[in-house]
Formats: sequence, structure tokens, C-alpha cells
Amino acid sequence: MHHHEKTAFLKFFITYFVSVALLILVAGFFYYHQMQSHFLKTEEFSMIEYARHIKMHESMADYKKEVFHHKFVNKPNMHIDIRNFTVLDDIFIKYIPTKYHGYYLQISKTRKDFDKKLFNLKMKILSIQVLLLLLFASISYKLAKNALQPLQESILMLDKFAKDLIHDLNTPVTSIRLNMKILTKNSECMNFSAMKRIQKSVDTISQLHKNLTVLLQEETFQLQQINLCTIMQEIVETQQQIYPNIHFIQECQDCIIKLNAHAIKQILQNLISNACKYNISDGYVKIYNEKQRLYIQNSGPKIENPEKIFSRAYSSDERSSGIGLDIVNRLARAMNIEIQVQTDKESNTFILLFHS
Repeated sequence: MHHHEKTAFLKFFITYFVSVALLILVAGFFYYHQMQSHFLKTEEFSMIEYARHIKMHESMADYKKEVFHHKFVNKPNMHIDIRNFTVLDDIFIKYIPTKYHGYYLQISKTRKDFDKKLFNLKMKILSIQVLLLLLFASISYKLAKNALQPLQESILMLDKFAKDLIHDLNTPVTSIRLNMKILTKNSECMNFSAMKRIQKSVDTISQLHKNLTVLLQEETFQLQQINLCTIMQEIVETQQQIYPNIHFIQECQDCIIKLNAHAIKQILQNLISNACKYNISDGYVKIYNEKQRLYIQNSGPKIENPEKIFSRAYSSDERSSGIGLDIVNRLARAMNIEIQVQTDKESNTFILLFHS
């Protein structure tokens, strides 16, 4: 599954499963309390029946002596409601009025059987709830998979189209670059500003082609231990030739992280290229690392709306497509890399946090 497919799957699964789980738990809660009330009424009724046997001098063989106890108590100055029923920690107590004024028959019954029935009820409810949760978890999984199927089919179709398109673009892009190299050898041609703009556009198309090629490999990324400082050095050497007026400061110490080599190279290539492109005259680009963080800082102007910088539609330069950083962000997410942006009037800093 792609990252967005996993996100959609989890959202659907969690929403459906949590809704059903809450319904099951609430139903179990109310059923437990309903049955508890029923058990209490049964206990009270059994005590009334016990008192009736005493008054009628009937056989008490059906009543266990260790469970039921009774005695006559004198409470002349106290009115006791006939509906009385006291629940204590270990016993139940009920007072039954007698024909003698002020005298009551006090019936007490241990809670042992009642507590045992409550415990069995709890275990029964919990067992049923667990079975129902497992059942609905399975149903939620199948429903989520079925709901995602149209999305997956659309994604596969778009991926195939994108791969075919990139493959078809490879030949004309390569041809254009080769012809531009031939033209660059002719000093007269390169004196025209139009040729310089064409060269810049060709470089942009070529870079975008590389980004898209790597992005489409997201699902089959092969991760390996990469020394970021080595890749950084290669990129800086290339950028120094393109931007000779930029001062590069490298303080990258051994930074070895498990990543996809092609993807991280494209991410760093984009970020460092932008740091050079959107810089002041005779500015600087500083690259350094601290533990699991990599910093790319430049002396460029303050970034407007940094929270939107990775949006596909965002671009501070009207000549730019705005797609580059969107691809960077998607590649970073695929490798569990978080990118933060800090900006002020004097500098901008992109921070890569590697959650490996």
C-alpha cells in the first residue's frame, strides 16, 4: 500500500470499528446494571419468602443456615418503610414488621451467592464483548479493504499512466539535453539570453523528470545505510559550479542513516538548489547536522507562508512550477522524514528530522 492508501484504510477501519466497539461496550454496561438490579430484587424477594416461612412456621429446610439469619428487634420509636432493603459490603438486611408494635423481624443474608452471580455475569459479558469486537474487527478490515479497492484501482491506473509518460519523456528530454550541450560549445549561441533561458528550462525539466522517476519508486523503496555527508559533498560540488558567488559552509560530520539513496539525493538536491536559487547576492548556504537532524540554512529573504511551502500550488517565484517541494515532501514522508521550516528576515533553515 502507498502511504495515502494506508492512511485512508486506517481512517475507515478505526472510524467503523471504534463506533461499533463503543456501541458494544455501552450495551454491555447497561445490560450489566439492568441484570444487577434484577439480581437485587431477587435477593430481596428471597428474604421476604424466608420471613413468610418463619411467620407461617413452615419448613426451613430449603434455606441454608449459613446464608440466612434472623432475629426480632425492638424499634418502638422508629418508623421503617416496608420497602426497606439495605445493601452492605458483605450482607443484605431487610426489616419485616410483626403484629407486635415496635417489633421487627430482621432478616440478613450473606452476599456470597450474589457476588458470585455478579462475577459470572461480568465474565459472560466480557467474553461476549471480546468475541463481538474480534468479529467486528474482521468485518471492519474487510469493509475497509473493499472500500479502498476503487481507490487502489484508480491509483494503479494513474501510476501506470505516469510511468508510461515518464518513460516516453525520457527520450525527448535526453535529446534536448544533448543538443543543448552541443549548442553550449558555440559561444555565439550562448550569448543570446533566449538560449540561457532555454538552458535553464531544460535543467528544470530534467530535474523534474528525475524527481518524478524517484517518486514513482516510492512503493518499492530499498533502504540502506547512507552517509549523508558524502551525498551532500557531491551535491555541493555541483552547485558551486552553478553558483560560484555563493559561499558554502559544510559542517556535516558522519551522519549515517538508513534511507533510499536515490530518494534522499533528490530531496537534498532540491533543497540545496533552492537554497542557492533563492539567496541574496554573495550569500551563503550552511549545511550541518546534530544527532538525527540535518540543517540546510541560507541567507535568502524571508519565506512567506512557510506552513504552505510544501503545497503543490505554492510558489514564491511566478516562473517556478511549485511542484519540486511537494515531491520533496512526499519522498520524505515515504522514508519517515519530517521537514521543518524556520524563517526570519536574515535567513531560512530547512530541518530534516530522521525518525528511524
